Amino acid sequence: MNYLQQAYKGENEAWKVILTVLIVSGLFIFNLIFLIFFGDGFDVIEEQKKMLELVPSKNFWLAVNLLPFAVLLLLLFLLVKFLHKRSLKSLTTARNKIDWKRAFFSFSLIVVITLGLFAFSYFSDPSFVEFQLDPVKFTILVIVSLLLFPLQIGLEEYLFRGYLMQQLAVVVKNRWFPLILTSVLFGVLHGGNPEVDEMGPIIMIFYIGTGLMLGIMTLMDDGLELALGFHLGNNLLAALLVTSDWSALQTDAIFRYTAEEATNQVSEILIPILVIYPIILFIFAKKYKWRNWKTNLFGRVIEPAQEDYKIIGE
Repeated sequence: MNYLQQAYKGENEAWKVILTVLIVSGLFIFNLIFLIFFGDGFDVIEEQKKMLELVPSKNFWLAVNLLPFAVLLLLLFLLVKFLHKRSLKSLTTARNKIDWKRAFFSFSLIVVITLGLFAFSYFSDPSFVEFQLDPVKFTILVIVSLLLFPLQIGLEEYLFRGYLMQQLAVVVKNRWFPLILTSVLFGVLHGGNPEVDEMGPIIMIFYIGTGLMLGIMTLMDDGLELALGFHLGNNLLAALLVTSDWSALQTDAIFRYTAEEATNQVSEILIPILVIYPIILFIFAKKYKWRNWKTNLFGRVIEPAQEDYKIIGE
């Protein structure tokens, strides 16, 4: 059984799926509705500044922003386990056991690429960032990040590339629709980030494109491990390496972007999508010997024979 077929190991009644989606993603849906109907005049960046005036600790607000993800991830796991009667392994991978070496390799790859690109950019023109390392604040940031970012990215991956993609596949019986829809939803639900106000709607190309790449990783590799590693490495460096006054992650990072507004918008968005992401997928394809791209990304999802999947707790 492939990764999407893992959903057949559990109970997939419509009401259970709807209830799970509402409970786990209700906060995201509420935020999106608020921005659509009441977002005029609401300045996310200014609200962040007000919060820092109230409690001038970026580490505190980072923890406050990340803690809800931990609660929602726990709820998702409990609902999958006890409502859908599925194992968490079936939500993670089609392999006999979760391959954490894959997650570590993916994590290491994006960290090396990101640090390399930043070093090249910094030594080419250091005027756009300033060094601001505060050892005490940074140490606290590292601890908060290591504790909470795995839970934050875990929720996003298990919800979008895991639960939603699998459940949609059960309904539509194909692979391309769950891949596209979850990528779009992943992008849309990041629409409340301050970067959208700063850079404009064009940033949605980056969010949706990132969701698409993570979805391709998941389908081609038959599991979430690569997506989990990539997402964690990306978010950790976003918090620890460089911050800005208009970014979603206001942290005591090592460097601060000094420009008052984002520049080179098109290049900053399109280069990762059109250059970096294809290179990453190529590296994964070679290392893990990915084959049958057409089938894995556009093929049908067929319900297995009953004796193949009605094994509760596998």
